[in-house]
Amino acid sequence: MPPIRLVTFDVLHTLITPRYPIHVQYSLAFEPFLGSLNPNTLKTSFKSALAALQRERPAYAKGSRDWWSEVIYRTALSAQADPQALKDSLPQIVNNLLHRFSSKEGYKAFDDAIPTLQKLHSLGVLTAVISNSDARTRLVLKDLNFPDYLDPILLSEEEGIEKPEKGIFSYALERANNVHAVKRPIQMNQCLHVGDELHSDYLGALQAGMQAVLLQRPSEEETDDWSCFEVIKSLNGIFSDGKRSFVAYDE
Repeated sequence: MPPIRLVTFDVLHTLITPRYPIHVQYSLAFEPFLGSLNPNTLKTSFKSALAALQRERPAYAKGSRDWWSEVIYRTALSAQADPQALKDSLPQIVNNLLHRFSSKEGYKAFDDAIPTLQKLHSLGVLTAVISNSDARTRLVLKDLNFPDYLDPILLSEEEGIEKPEKGIFSYALERANNVHAVKRPIQMNQCLHVGDELHSDYLGALQAGMQAVLLQRPSEEETDDWSCFEVIKSLNGIFSDGKRSFVAYDE
């Protein structure tokens, strides 16, 4: 395999994770307006609402605020919230949750995230983000003190295209070459993508022509059929598996 000159990262569950479980944070936001809702029911209803919106309106069609408002509304309603109370309080609940998940109040960095970026930077390897997320991701990364050299940052809301579509991986490479004024352009097979989603991250990157590893952290649910894919258990695995080398982007 060619040496790696650019590493692109997914964000959620790869570089960052919710500070507390999503359904717990939603429960705290709902309670002042809707009373106590069953946390287990909230967990199920959130997953269902999120999956539905991802199918119905990919890449945050109609804008992320309206998109998340619908997720929040469906989550609460399916968890047996009073419909009228929900309708009356929805704008404030949405404001509160969007604010929470725009900062370190809602998220924390994995312990290996920033050190991995620092090590790649010391090797002269470029790093970038490719994420199926909205513009608030930039605020989160900044609030968690991710380095400025994690650039470019491609977000599906802004690009109008999502992983696993080849275009977003191609855009990331093109943007990296331009942003860093790379004299000898980096090629697709000199890029490594790291993420936790089999189809969006791993298979999408491979189909786009990149190298890829699938991140499955020990705390996540084990997936038996991942044994035939290239899996790492932490970000340190991109260095320790011995399957690839890294070179400075300008060499």
